[in-house]
Order: sequence, then structure tokens, then C-alpha cells
Amino acid sequence: MLDVQKIRKDFPILQREVNGKPLIYFDNAATSQTPQQVIDVIVDYYSNYNANIHRGVHSLSQEATDAYEQARLKIQKHFNAKQSHEIIFTSGTTHSINLIANGFSSLLKKGDEIIVSALEHHSNIVPWQMLCERTGASLRVIPMNENGDLILSEYEALLNENTKLVFVNHISNALGTINPIEYIIEKAHAIGAAVLVDGAQSCPHLKPDVQALDVDFYVCSAHKICGPTGVGMLYGKEEWLNKLPPYQGGGEMIAEVSFEKTTYAGLPHKFEAGTPNICGGIAFGAALDYMNAIGFENIAEYENELLEYGTAELQKIEGLKIYGTAKEKTSVISFNVGAIHPYDIGTILDKMGIAVRTGHHCAQPIMDFYKIPGTIRASFMFYNTKEEIDAFITALKKAIMMLS
Repeated sequence: MLDVQKIRKDFPILQREVNGKPLIYFDNAATSQTPQQVIDVIVDYYSNYNANIHRGVHSLSQEATDAYEQARLKIQKHFNAKQSHEIIFTSGTTHSINLIANGFSSLLKKGDEIIVSALEHHSNIVPWQMLCERTGASLRVIPMNENGDLILSEYEALLNENTKLVFVNHISNALGTINPIEYIIEKAHAIGAAVLVDGAQSCPHLKPDVQALDVDFYVCSAHKICGPTGVGMLYGKEEWLNKLPPYQGGGEMIAEVSFEKTTYAGLPHKFEAGTPNICGGIAFGAALDYMNAIGFENIAEYENELLEYGTAELQKIEGLKIYGTAKEKTSVISFNVGAIHPYDIGTILDKMGIAVRTGHHCAQPIMDFYKIPGTIRASFMFYNTKEEIDAFITALKKAIMMLS
């Protein structure tokens, strides 16, 4: 069992007030908060060994390089990648997806098909649309049902010999649905298609094993996992990463350069042009250390309690509708109340110190499916409490009364 009050003391921001009220932070699906243990790692880097990596012979450079590459090893171990060079540091999930989409530009042609799901974040839609425009490939969509589940029979019907790539999120950021990615991967591989899984929303709650999943590419961002913004990860099977061309040119990603010809470095440096977010990568590793010390099984169990409690309390409010009622979901609740605009409720909640997300959550096709402008989204992490949910419910009822 988690000692939540002890955990909360690790997060300085949870001690502050917003608009004169104690902060209740329920916007974790957008960005999680950062514990002091990770903040200390960031401060230590800039205070004691800030230097560029991989190039220098001096002590600071070597210390920074060692710390950065140790972080890569931590990420490899966490996701159970076969090789450390299968872990590519990026600026985040969106960068990772665009890197792969750019690489496949040279591998696709007119008549090829790629599949995405109806539950995707815009970052897992737009790059593939751009890829289709460049190559002449066609984009197909796995439809969803009213519960927020993907219709798997329709997915099977979409798969054919022309399918080259399948892209799906592990967990929907807008609805919390946990997709059956094992099944999706198995079916795609059966017809020879590669699979990329967007793990931005899953990695704070689950511990994906990329070898057990047999996934070709898996991507995530550190800022969802108690780490800093501006850094993320692309896992790719070695054979796939070797097939893809570099995404960007510059320093670090080269073997030799002349004005006549350039040859590229091996993995992972082939995809890591320029000076990286060194401190971010090191802090990413520290964030995984922190969460692994708590234990992902403990985190999942506790967050499921919060989800069940929050859902039950919200369902008691007259006129409130929850969007996303899949049997398998994580600690995200999207809802509306009657005809009240979600932005209006969100604004009033903020005045009472409660941070929720309102709008389409960069998942506009989902909102179009439900024929709504957006939702109010409350998303919980392991440092949230049932007492905070109670305060949220009280504030929500007050907001509804004010706006009715």
C-alpha cells in the first residue's frame, strides 16, 4: 500500500495555493508534477557538471556523458529493450512519432495503407496524414463505439496485404481507454505490418515490456512520468532503426564529413543530431528511479481506487455524463454537465484552486464522434487523494449551481 501523505511531501508544488485555495491538481494527463528527488538531480547537473557530452576529454564532459548514458541504460531496463542503442532520446512523444513518419517516407508508395485508431491524439494523426501526402499512401481508421472502445472486428477487416504500418495509442488521453495493444500488434504482424504504440498516457500508470509486446516502435514523454518537459524516448527494434534514414543532420549523428560525402554514425547517435537535452535525459532516468521505487503495481492499484471512487461520486450528480466507459481504463474521467460549456466550469474550478483540463484534449475526432465541443477532464496520479476528489465534487456542484 502507498503512503500517499508521505509521497505528497516529495512534491513541492502540492504545498502551494492557487487563488487563495490549496492546489488540487487533476491535470496529470497533460503533465504530471515533479518530485524533489528529480528536481535535485536537475539542480545538481547545472551546479556541478554542466558540459556537452560525447565530445570532450575534460572531466566535466566525461561526467555528463556517463550520467546521460546511464540514464539511457535505466530507460532500456525499465522498458526491457534488448539493446541500449534501441533507445533514442527525443524531445518527447510528438518528436518521436515525427521521426518515424519521416523515416517511412522513403519506404512507402502509392497504394500502401497505414492504419490509425479513432482514439488518437493529434500527434498520432497529423504526422501520418503528412506522410500520406508525401507518399500517396492511404490512411485508414479503426472506428470506436459509444463506450470508447475500438471496434476490433473493423480493425481486422481493415488489415490486408497493402497494410504497411499500424499506429495506436496504448491509452487514450481523452477517455482513459486502455487499448488491447497485444492483440493489435499480433494481428498486424500476421500480415507483415509494423506497429508503433504511443505510450504517452500509459507510461505513468503501467510498465510496458517492449520485448514481451513484440512492438516495433514505442514512444513516450518524460513529463508525463514525473520528469521534466522537453525530453522523451523512442524505442525501436534495431532492424527497423537501421532501415530508416536519419531524421535530422548535424553534429553527433555523423561518422565522417567531407564536402563530397557524409557517412552516418551507428545507433543511437544516427537519430540524435546536435546537443541534446542532457539534463532532461538524466532527470528522465531519475524520474523512472523514483516511480520504480514506489512500484508500478502499487501505483496502478491505488489509481484504480481513485478512478472508481471519482466515477461513483460524479455519477451522483444530476445531468452529468461521462464519456469513455470502457471496461479497461485508467484514471481519467472526461465528462460534461447538461448544456453547460466545459470551459465555464473549468474556469470556476480554477478560482477554487482546482486544476482540470477542458476542451478537445488534442483529440478532436473523439469529440466529433460524440458531437460535443469538448469535455472537462479530471486525471489522477498516485499523489492525489480521495479527500481531493471530495473537494472537487463540492466545488463542481457549486460551479454547476452558479452556471445553471
